[in-house]
Amino acid sequence: MEFKDYYTVMGLARDATPDDIKRAYRKLSRKYHPDVSKEKNAEARFKELGEAYEVLKDPEKRTAYDQLGPNWKEGQDFRPPPEWNAGAEHAGRGAQWDFKSDDSGDYSDFFETLFRKGFSTTGARGGGQRTSFSAPGEDRHAKIQIDLEDAYSGATRTLSLRVPEMDSQGHVTYREHQISFGVPKGIRAGQHIRLAGQGGPGTGQGGAGDLYLDVEFRPHRLYRVDKHDVYCDLPIAPWEAALGAAVEAPTPTGRVEVTVPAGSAAGRKLRLKSRGLPGSTPGDFYFVLQIVVPGAGTDSAKSFYEGMAKQFNAFKPREKLEGQP
Repeated sequence: MEFKDYYTVMGLARDATPDDIKRAYRKLSRKYHPDVSKEKNAEARFKELGEAYEVLKDPEKRTAYDQLGPNWKEGQDFRPPPEWNAGAEHAGRGAQWDFKSDDSGDYSDFFETLFRKGFSTTGARGGGQRTSFSAPGEDRHAKIQIDLEDAYSGATRTLSLRVPEMDSQGHVTYREHQISFGVPKGIRAGQHIRLAGQGGPGTGQGGAGDLYLDVEFRPHRLYRVDKHDVYCDLPIAPWEAALGAAVEAPTPTGRVEVTVPAGSAAGRKLRLKSRGLPGSTPGDFYFVLQIVVPGAGTDSAKSFYEGMAKQFNAFKPREKLEGQP
């Protein structure tokens, strides 16, 4: 996926004001409109301009985009980092960001990854019709990352959330505020934590909206999560795989003794039933066996491997590849 430099597309500096953005879009959209332009790539450029304008005209989308930093160049291979936009609040309007139902497919993969796939929201009250007297506040969303261990035991956490605002010069800035919240035991990635009354303020007699914290797990050095199951690679020695062994290994709830059956192969999964993410239907925990081969860095080690080669001279590790072109 290629990085899109929306400022370059519109010929703007990164500190451009909303008026600068509007002027640039009006000028360039007239130049590249497919109905009047004689440029060979007019249609593609016009579509690209529309995408850039969709992001830069909206304070929330622009602030989120700016978090990627100024060092990316147009066309570079791009993958958003796991922590991208964590802790930034954005308005929820019953869909992923604020899109018309008929504009699916109008944007690049880069845009889709950041502004559709990157945020999963639920229905919000803020899109309803308002009156001049009172209206409920807008529901808001923020992506947060929690530790896997928090989902096992539950926890209370405090984080700093960032709300995009526009200053007196028309530049987008952040207002930060601290918030405490509870992490429910058994919560899973993709679920959210609802904080009632912590969203946008209401108008008149209308109550405040809610804040939804959309949950992701931080990358863990030992464990990976698939829905409610948890996996851990378990390194074992070749003789442990061949002969069987009892080895000690970690889990999010403490160390356990694992029985490695004799004749185990790399990739074999050993299941601990109901030791995955807790819940009414708890997940399972899996150790995935990884055979670690010692090096032959000494004369004695080389001699040992040479002896193995003679001992197992009938062993054909690539037997399945024989006869293949």
